[in-house]
Amino acid sequence: MNTVIKKVGIYAKKNHPDAAQIASDIRDRLEAEEITVLLEASLAEQVGRAQGYAEDEIPTQVDMVIVLGGDGTLISVARQIGNLPVPILGVNLGSLGFLTEVTRRELPAMLNLVIQGQFKVSDRMMLDAVIYREGQILGEHTVLNDVVINKGALARIIDMKTSVDGSHLTTFKADGLIIATPTGSTGYNLAAGGPIIYPGINSLVMTPICPHMLTNRPIIVSDDARIQIEVKFEDAVVFFTADGQVGQRLQPDDLIEVRKSQSRTLLVISPSKDYFEILRTKLSWGER
Repeated sequence: MNTVIKKVGIYAKKNHPDAAQIASDIRDRLEAEEITVLLEASLAEQVGRAQGYAEDEIPTQVDMVIVLGGDGTLISVARQIGNLPVPILGVNLGSLGFLTEVTRRELPAMLNLVIQGQFKVSDRMMLDAVIYREGQILGEHTVLNDVVINKGALARIIDMKTSVDGSHLTTFKADGLIIATPTGSTGYNLAAGGPIIYPGINSLVMTPICPHMLTNRPIIVSDDARIQIEVKFEDAVVFFTADGQVGQRLQPDDLIEVRKSQSRTLLVISPSKDYFEILRTKLSWGER
């Protein structure tokens, strides 16, 4: 990607002890190249800069966003960016992440590529989810990883009547249901026994959580599919969550519709590692 970067926004994981110093170093390096840096408000306070910006203000004013933290922080920022074509450079402040793949050691070299406009980007699909109650829209969410229907503790099994493009698929009888993008396939979907999907494959996966029937298995469908789930339950607490970070409580007969979003997430990727290396490292493949 050959892009001239003139303005960069910086977000960081809240209260991380190293975030302020790293953000300050990045700011100094970029401003030395006459690149304007906008800091999220709480980070600006930690750095000692008088002017900070609200989280939702930054994406509309910058050419790139740098996220200091882990995958959860990056996913939250991706939702803030929405449908804006603003690439995200994720810098991991802990162990290697699936999304925040650039390490602190790699950061100086990556900043050089940013300054030169020679960085590479991975284009990731997102999902739009709409919750309907009695024909009225109750909530709308755009996610990078997944949407989840899940019951609370000690609740009965949920019936989730599921259709794809108007055709009845099945009624999942389970503790819940995950609908994940390829990016989200290595999250809750993987923990629930779903498959890993390579990010470049145009698909999404539905994975039941602890299904009552062993024949209810994960299923991969086209990313153009329109999925509808009608939830049926009694005497239970059931929630809808978006990227594991936001959500709301559901009522019986609520309808959830999920489809590919027009929004995309652009992830700046490390030139020194590929997706399979990240899988091997993160999942400890090949180790005994």
